[in-house]
Amino acid sequence: MKNSIYAVAFAVLFLSACKTDPKKAESNEMNNNEMQMGTDNHDHSSMDGTMQADKTMDATTQKSDLTSAIIDGYLVLKNALIKDDSKKAAEGAKMMLTAFSNFEMGKLSESQHSKYMEIAESAKEHAEHIAKNPLEHQREHFEDLSKDVNELISLVGTDKTLYQDFCPMASNNKGAIWLSESKEINNPYFGSKMLKCGSVQKQIN
Repeated sequence: MKNSIYAVAFAVLFLSACKTDPKKAESNEMNNNEMQMGTDNHDHSSMDGTMQADKTMDATTQKSDLTSAIIDGYLVLKNALIKDDSKKAAEGAKMMLTAFSNFEMGKLSESQHSKYMEIAESAKEHAEHIAKNPLEHQREHFEDLSKDVNELISLVGTDKTLYQDFCPMASNNKGAIWLSESKEINNPYFGSKMLKCGSVQKQIN
């Protein structure tokens, strides 16, 4: 008798343990499907991005010989800094000062005139510092002088083919530009210490 009771009790427990609630099963299945859909619909667009390499740009400016003497002095200065030649750099700066004094402002348009005066004032100040200071001080002012000459070319133009170069380590790793008559990189900010540091950003004319 006892054996029969135990058998019935065991059967009831077994059936209860294996019984599945249809609603719960349906709910679980829906949740699983939603999770799967969420995974399938995940946005992978951020993984599809592509890296684009920097390319050298060409910039055509108006042809003008008004800036030729200024640029000639600038290039003498730049090439002297490349060779760590402070004396020759001072000569280039003096050439620039003379060129600014002889600049034919009468050939500028009314809209160019005020901007030219602003650029020239800044450039002459830096050239004056370069003309009478040692090498490292010359290089500090060469950075801003290069910006001034670049702006002058954008404003007035040039009849020369030039290259705008960039050194990422100049100006305490902030980076700085310079202008060159050659594609070959020769760094005026570091000279013989890091002669080939830099890259061509764009060609002018």
